[in-house]
Amino acid sequence: MQTRYAVRGWGVGELWRSNRLVVAHDFRFGSGVAAPEDDDDDLVERFRAFLTGRADDFADVELDLGWTTMFQRELARTLRRVPRGEVVSYGELAALAGRRGAARAAGAFCASNRFALLVPCHRVVAAHGIGGYGDAGVEVKRRLLALEGVSL
Repeated sequence: MQTRYAVRGWGVGELWRSNRLVVAHDFRFGSGVAAPEDDDDDLVERFRAFLTGRADDFADVELDLGWTTMFQRELARTLRRVPRGEVVSYGELAALAGRRGAARAAGAFCASNRFALLVPCHRVVAAHGIGGYGDAGVEVKRRLLALEGVSL
């Protein structure tokens, strides 16, 4: 099942589910594409609230990680435990997930993250700076971190 939605001032999202599992969540920041804003989906409402500053770790949301390797599953689990308002480097994330020295693999995982907001890759930074944030760009990453009280 696919749900499209918009968040004023942020952009347009698409949420894909199969049964209770989230298969993917994509968010196009700044997108001008129209989408309904009256969707009554509970998770969509939580995304909207998150983007207005309400704390939510989405830990109860089950993700379909069947397509990932064991290490990628551990990266996702580890990253979902990074608290709001904190950041880790790509190297720290890899080490916390059990593979010290695999910073590039952690970065590649974040770059291909198909669970925007649910696996908070915006909380992963470069060793000496903010790092990238895919097509959305660094300013969106800064804005997401600012919601959480982080200034980089």
